[in-house]
Amino acid sequence: MIVRKPPMGWNSWNTFASNIDENLIKETADAMVETGLLDAGYEYLVIDDCWAERERGRDGRMVPDRVKFPHGMKAVADYVHSRGLKFGMYSCAGHMTCAGYPGSFDYEFIDAATFAEWGVDYLKYDYCFRPMNQQGHLLYKRMGLALANCGRDICFSACSWGADQTNEWIKSTGAHLWRSTGDINDSWKSVHDLTMAQFGYLATNGQGCFNDMDMLIVGMHGKGNVAVTGLSDEEYKTHFSIWSMFGSPLMIGCDVRNMSDETKNILLNREVIAIDQDEAYRQPFVCGNHWNNREVLVLAKFLEGGDIAVGIFNMMDDSPCDPFISFDSLGLNRATGKALRFTDLWTGEDAGVHRGVFRPAATPAHGCKLYRAKLVDAE
Repeated sequence: MIVRKPPMGWNSWNTFASNIDENLIKETADAMVETGLLDAGYEYLVIDDCWAERERGRDGRMVPDRVKFPHGMKAVADYVHSRGLKFGMYSCAGHMTCAGYPGSFDYEFIDAATFAEWGVDYLKYDYCFRPMNQQGHLLYKRMGLALANCGRDICFSACSWGADQTNEWIKSTGAHLWRSTGDINDSWKSVHDLTMAQFGYLATNGQGCFNDMDMLIVGMHGKGNVAVTGLSDEEYKTHFSIWSMFGSPLMIGCDVRNMSDETKNILLNREVIAIDQDEAYRQPFVCGNHWNNREVLVLAKFLEGGDIAVGIFNMMDDSPCDPFISFDSLGLNRATGKALRFTDLWTGEDAGVHRGVFRPAATPAHGCKLYRAKLVDAE
């Protein structure tokens, strides 16, 4: 199985943690269709940890919690599929999952076959309770082989948090995406810290094995399992723009049954989603300057077809910024005779044609600007 774009979907953990059941999953599937999320590309519905009984069955297979999922996982998968979505589940490379349920260590081939029989399309594979004498790369290779031979296409989401130099070996395991960070929480500090951690991974990110910055917190507003302070809608917009600029998988974590209009406007912005889902999947690079302030990110990314995504992300806590974007850093010095026409992807406004340098209006603290730039002849 080859995955050509960062996966998009919804995961139960950020809001619900162990408070999951069959009805929640069905209602979420309905909401993903009825709100337009599926049409926008969010195709995976993933159940995270806490779905199983505490002990395996006599046949060695994991057993769905009989209270939470009384009709079994095959029935849940069938319902999700009936709504046009793909179905995802969770396991762990250790003896136990992070919440203390059975892990897949020494049961990889049994579990892969079980997931295939249930109709699973996506597996998030965590890294808790790993035996100390077991190397992480071998555990992920084992599950990668098990999934590749289970008789069903299953997207393999490796969640080893970037530990044990994951970036050096993850592409060898068959994983389609890999977590480069610890867990996100619903706070600006978390968004800030996860963003700043990415610059060490740009060279090892790429097509077929996407760097996962963890699930989205857009729309949580301090409610749910990973709630801390919550963010403003402007901060959520910055969060979503950064994840898209870096090409991270877009896995929604809020309760999609109860989204505000502002949350929908962020998650359903197709122009921003297109930056994340661009088929070329090239890495972003620094293209501007704001007095060498590391808290102001001015980034560009070359897109399929010749356009350029350009983003300004003000990570400072208390000051606006007005950086300039140097076209020299894009490979466009004045001798090329070329200019760029900028379109603001959040307002839809034409920001005009510029040559040599582009300096937009000030960006507020924790705010962003995101543009799609098209190459034109300079007048």
